[in-house]
Amino acid sequence: MKITCLILTLLLSLKLTAQPVSFSRELILMGSRFELTAMAPTDLTARKAVENAIREIRRIEALISEWDSLSQVSEINRRAGIHPVKVDYELFSLIRRSNKVSALSGGAFDISFASSDRIWKFDGSMKNLPTEEQIRNSVARIGYQKIILNETDTTVFLPEKGMRIGFGAIGKGYAANRGKAIMRETGATGGLVNAGGDLICWGDSPSPEGWRVGIANPQSRNDLIAWMAINEMAVVTSGDYERFVILEGKRYAHIINPKTGWPVSGLQSVTILCADAELADALATAVFVMGEKEGMALVNQLKGVECMIINDKNEILKSKDLKINFYEEKPVIEKAPSLIIGQ
Repeated sequence: MKITCLILTLLLSLKLTAQPVSFSRELILMGSRFELTAMAPTDLTARKAVENAIREIRRIEALISEWDSLSQVSEINRRAGIHPVKVDYELFSLIRRSNKVSALSGGAFDISFASSDRIWKFDGSMKNLPTEEQIRNSVARIGYQKIILNETDTTVFLPEKGMRIGFGAIGKGYAANRGKAIMRETGATGGLVNAGGDLICWGDSPSPEGWRVGIANPQSRNDLIAWMAINEMAVVTSGDYERFVILEGKRYAHIINPKTGWPVSGLQSVTILCADAELADALATAVFVMGEKEGMALVNQLKGVECMIINDKNEILKSKDLKINFYEEKPVIEKAPSLIIGQ
């Protein structure tokens, strides 16, 4: 009896101390590179968690894509100026939350930015600055306040012909949140979803200190400027160094102010940290458009949200409670975090 009890005790001890296994996949979803990692008690559960999350993200893409003619968002845009469109409550809620961030940021973030005329080209084809009239006209139909939401019928109406909505600055964050939720429901005890730079992680991680995330240097994206060990956290970086055009000796980046129609200047990157990837995604764009002074003032009023800004003078500004580790010199590659935001 004593031997049997001892064996049972040892087996229980091994079960309690067994390390979770991980499974990862990288693939293109929503037009971006996604990386999904699940930590789970068994390899089968980890694999199932990742595959279920991928199916969920594909479902979301089909729901919110502007380019899929069968999506509900495409139907909303087609019926602009004609009549309201009944949508799933999930999409209705996402639009409503988006408008709340728009109100919070004074319109710096706005899903109706999709209504703008694409007068700025960042593919090398643009040779001259647009005229003031072209710029004014390009943003004439933008305005989150115009979007009419009927909660009783869950309908969405864009009252002006040519109005459009799009989720390029919040959709991947929402997908990352849902990927995390599905992996948890499947049995993952920890994991990470990196949705093209919109990252969220939780629970068990390969390192005892948490998930190590590096922030790319906007001056040299192959180098790291800082790193942090995080858990139950989302990290999103917006930068002006990915797409830009030089006209008349001045550099114009791809992030456009929806209120003026002009590319935003003054900042190189904005990194937002909070528990929600959707909110972090939207705030990264909002703060970039608002600028370092107004943007940081907004973040410092929001509970549970932190921010790091690098301006065009290479100065680093941090929100009041942000804890981050800076590299004094280029890190040894073997010691650098494998997850890099802003590349």
